[in-house]
Amino acid sequence: MSDKIWDVAIIGGGPAGLTAYLYARRALLEALLIEKGPIGGQVLLTDLIENYPGFPEGIPGFELIQKMQEQVEKYGLNLVQKKAIALKPEGELKEILLEDKEVVKARTVILALGAGMRKLGIPGEKELTGKGVSYCATCDGPFFKNQIVAVIGGGNTALQEALYLTKFAKKVYLIHRRDAFRATPILQQRVKENPKIEIIWNTVLKEIKGKDSVEGVVTYNRQTGEEGFLEVAGVFIFIGHEPETEWLKGVVELDEKGFILVNQNMETSLKGVYACGDCISKPFRQIINACGEGAVAALSAEKYLESSH
Repeated sequence: MSDKIWDVAIIGGGPAGLTAYLYARRALLEALLIEKGPIGGQVLLTDLIENYPGFPEGIPGFELIQKMQEQVEKYGLNLVQKKAIALKPEGELKEILLEDKEVVKARTVILALGAGMRKLGIPGEKELTGKGVSYCATCDGPFFKNQIVAVIGGGNTALQEALYLTKFAKKVYLIHRRDAFRATPILQQRVKENPKIEIIWNTVLKEIKGKDSVEGVVTYNRQTGEEGFLEVAGVFIFIGHEPETEWLKGVVELDEKGFILVNQNMETSLKGVYACGDCISKPFRQIINACGEGAVAALSAEKYLESSH
């Protein structure tokens, strides 16, 4: 493969990357998709997506990705399931170094890297991950049937996952460090009306306790300064995302949190390199705008290739 020069190499197979690939192939570009894990990214972990147009009853995340993948496969899917570890410009070309030292050469690159779940960074979190500490309610919720769990966060994901967990848990503590949620009003309403959810405001976790599995959490009230202890069997953490862009430092311009800076055409600071989806610096992270950005990135790459011929 190292001899072939692709028109566009897309790194990341979530909604943004899949849409970029679809648009690139429809423009008859030679496109390659590079994805280190399963196609779909974070969306695979979403139980039900209710705000994606065209699905009035909502659609499970894995089903939406399945449909996107089927659509892309109609145009031929060139896929490499490896991790990209370096990107460097070589004249008019871009070289992507993969984890096994293979090199992919492309005229343009679209970064659709997504973002990983942010960690709390408190004692017990790392040690008990997979033993009661989770970042995915859809994956691990069924293990907590008739037990008490805690959800940490105040955005859409935290509230959605807290609601999902009420299918299994007998009680869900929803712990938020502020006195108001950032989530959409409809989710806030559902949470407040759910008898299984108890909201704990102005509170952070100081430690997750447990030997072989989670036994409880040490809480700290930011208003009163009081410490407390809640007996829980599971801790689900949804406090935002972190971009996986360490390897791009000094290659493209990043903001202070590590998200990629782009203009309205999804162009990065490096000519011929575009970025879209959850890895870019922006106020809203939704599937719908990730797809829109993927389309813009591919159209911009197409225009760039036309002008450089």
